Amino acid sequence: MNDDLASYWYSRFLFERGLAIIYLIGFIAVVNQFVPLLGERGLQPVTRFVAAVPFRASPSLFFFHPTDTAFRAAGWLGILLSLVALSGAVQSRGIAMACVWALLWLLYLSFVNVGQTFYAFGWESLLLEAGFFTILAGAGTTAPSTILNWMYRWTLFRLMFGAGLIKMRGDPCWRNLTCLDYYFETQPIPNALSWYFHWLPRSVLHGGVAFNHVVELIVPFGYFLPQPFAGIAGLITIVFQLTLIVSGNLSWLNWLTIVLAITTLDNRFLSWLPVSLPAVRPIPSPQRVAIYVLAVLVALLSVAPTVNMLSPNQAMNMSFNPLHLVNTYGAFGSITRERYEIAIEGTSDEEVTEQTAWREYQFKGKPGDPARRPSQIAPYHLRLDWLMWFAAMGSAQDEPWFSGLLLRLLEGDRPTLGLLAENPFPDRPPRWIRARMFRYTFTTRAERKATGRWWNRTPAGDYFPAVRLPKT
Repeated sequence: MNDDLASYWYSRFLFERGLAIIYLIGFIAVVNQFVPLLGERGLQPVTRFVAAVPFRASPSLFFFHPTDTAFRAAGWLGILLSLVALSGAVQSRGIAMACVWALLWLLYLSFVNVGQTFYAFGWESLLLEAGFFTILAGAGTTAPSTILNWMYRWTLFRLMFGAGLIKMRGDPCWRNLTCLDYYFETQPIPNALSWYFHWLPRSVLHGGVAFNHVVELIVPFGYFLPQPFAGIAGLITIVFQLTLIVSGNLSWLNWLTIVLAITTLDNRFLSWLPVSLPAVRPIPSPQRVAIYVLAVLVALLSVAPTVNMLSPNQAMNMSFNPLHLVNTYGAFGSITRERYEIAIEGTSDEEVTEQTAWREYQFKGKPGDPARRPSQIAPYHLRLDWLMWFAAMGSAQDEPWFSGLLLRLLEGDRPTLGLLAENPFPDRPPRWIRARMFRYTFTTRAERKATGRWWNRTPAGDYFPAVRLPKT
């Protein structure tokens, strides 16, 4: 490949639009969820975090003004800038486009670095890493950079190969090809098709695990081969990600992986796009120098994640610097065999007795009512629903935000209720609230045909005792 050739122009065009869409989804989630989760009266207020953590450890614009107004304004600005990047309105102006990408990265970094538990997902770092590289992508009328293209492929390689290694070193079910016997039922937020995937023949599911190993452990080396082999490796990765997309809700992880895989495709794969290839000029010298400097930085920062990938004690989804550049990735090193869900229930009764009638809060994504069809949420990210899945694996004492959630529901806090699908107390908040555990399993074909339910559930004990606000 040559920096001065336009052989990856279509790839860059599609990549940048895809990245803009992911940013857009991320900032929409900010506007809808950040204040009730992390605002001034949130479950993990940013004000407490910035008072306890030094700026250099987790740099963010919100160290200077951690208010709900600032969070909302930054979220809406992120949406506006994402739309500018998506539209290509300033694509012909390299410096203006660089400023747009830089502001998107800075704003999203500011949310991630104060987002605490609610932003501790690998795809946040993945978006920031890809977003930072794109600051130097240049104008649409300049030739795509070979070096930058290789940086994207290196990110894609670490993402896929790291995921493959963590599986082979982790849960034995990956080695004996049985993980998919459980995965579709126990994954964080199943969708409607998860039920059908769960009941595929076991031989098909075991073949799916073998295919997973091929795509994650062998195919990634193809990203660095000459064309058309690199493009074929990218297409296999895209097909694999599409199977994950239709079988569950993994936020924008799979979608962003597809966006990265697009960088393996040269013009022969994408010339069908209804976009005319413009006359391109060589990369300007200042941009070329900046890319060389970035390449050296990436090479230096790659030492730690490479050592981690090769280590028998490989860590999963970790950043080695507060800017989230050149991270280590991985997913589902272990698979849970049984699904447990936390049901939050309230009552208007003045006193709790054995006859108390409890009403259950319903979430937007996570399973609740066994008769409700699992939702298609991804690529949108329901942060509270995901944290509820993790919380069910331990105790309420392990989740400092959980008691705050119950408090806000007892208060009838509208922003918090906005995170839920259904409020069973529309007129006034409940007097008492509690949380119980349930074991969930997919219904069989016969059970679903007879009852219409998607899930069976059985009580599995208390998660949080019944509590109420102090009497006044």
